[in-house]
Amino acid sequence: MRLRKGKWPKMRDVREAWAAAAAQVAKWRQEPVIVQTVRSAAAATVAYVVALQFSPEVAPLTAPLTALLVVQVTLYSTLTTGVRRVNSVVAGVLLAIAFSAIVGLTWWSLGLLILASLAVGHLVRVSEFVPEVAISAMLVLGVTRVGDTAWARVLETVIGAVVGLGCNLLFSPPVWVGAAGESIEDLARRMRQLMLLVGEEAGGRTPVAYAAERLYEARRLDHDIVEVDAALKQAEDSLKLNPRVREGLLHRVVLRTGLDTLEICTVVLRVLARSLTDLARTRDPDERLFERETGAAVEQLLAEVGDAVVSFAVLVTTDVSRSAESAEARLATELASATATRDKLAQLMLDEVQRDARQWQLHGAVLTEVTRILDELDMERRSDRLLEELDRCTREQSERMPSLTRMRRRLRGLRRKPRSASDRAA
Repeated sequence: MRLRKGKWPKMRDVREAWAAAAAQVAKWRQEPVIVQTVRSAAAATVAYVVALQFSPEVAPLTAPLTALLVVQVTLYSTLTTGVRRVNSVVAGVLLAIAFSAIVGLTWWSLGLLILASLAVGHLVRVSEFVPEVAISAMLVLGVTRVGDTAWARVLETVIGAVVGLGCNLLFSPPVWVGAAGESIEDLARRMRQLMLLVGEEAGGRTPVAYAAERLYEARRLDHDIVEVDAALKQAEDSLKLNPRVREGLLHRVVLRTGLDTLEICTVVLRVLARSLTDLARTRDPDERLFERETGAAVEQLLAEVGDAVVSFAVLVTTDVSRSAESAEARLATELASATATRDKLAQLMLDEVQRDARQWQLHGAVLTEVTRILDELDMERRSDRLLEELDRCTREQSERMPSLTRMRRRLRGLRRKPRSASDRAA
């Protein structure tokens, strides 16, 4: 019995250690840097082993180099990058073969080759791989056996591109919607924190320096928007051509329109901070920006609007099957509460302006800017925007690929075709 009692804690410790290790591995799998590093290293190694079997070169390093450059975090970017990479290498090799047959390698032919390679790179639209056209041409032109080396380089490039693509097909890259959703929610929480600070200062005696600091913080939100936009672009690419994702267009449109709304709210928040800064300049250091009751209403309103912004971000990033309905109900309640407070503030400001008409336009600006944020968060307006964006994306997709669109319509028509009378009788 003593041995058994002594074993149970050890077994429990082992299970806890395994659980902690599994949680750490799962966390690493969601890190873009780690995922990119492991996938690229594996693809480059496999590409080198495969190239050793087919390439006449002793050390076919072009294959692992191509795989290293082709493999990206998402399947969509891997496909597009692989095609551009192969095109750039093939174009460079063909130019090198032509130059070697006509003029050979001299200082002036090298300059002409580089100039022609860069021009051809832009013509074949290889985007960021334009320098790769010139690099491939120079490497091939600089060897003695041009013909054998040129086609060996093409073969190694194709091997590297195929291996890189196969890695993402066999080991499906993660969908980065979760990371993008976290970025959007973090942005919304930073906006809420800034609204709380602005509201606290609006409810008391605020020096111009403090109000200006809030304005600088609102301007710094623009940098946060850029970072969130980059994370969202990565999530959008991970949804494209991903076999694990259904209704990828809907997910992309929901996240993109949600970020657009938050970006508009960020701009309006910056204008609001500017209005309060201008109002602070017109007041004495020991004078309140608003009367006591009006300032308390402004503070309450900005706190409620901040809560609504966070709820909106949660609604945008929440899976429909889990808790989207509760998030929508919470947002509706917070918007209704903020609207009621806004109406109360409007009456208080009207009474204050009638007693003291100084800077009445700034009072009106504060009210207008808060109203604009509430309008942007309105759920009916968001639904209309979603429908418009879905229609636009669907229309653009049908215009880009009309044959694929016609095929889809035919398949839908066959699925909806009513059964015959004999089938219904059976």
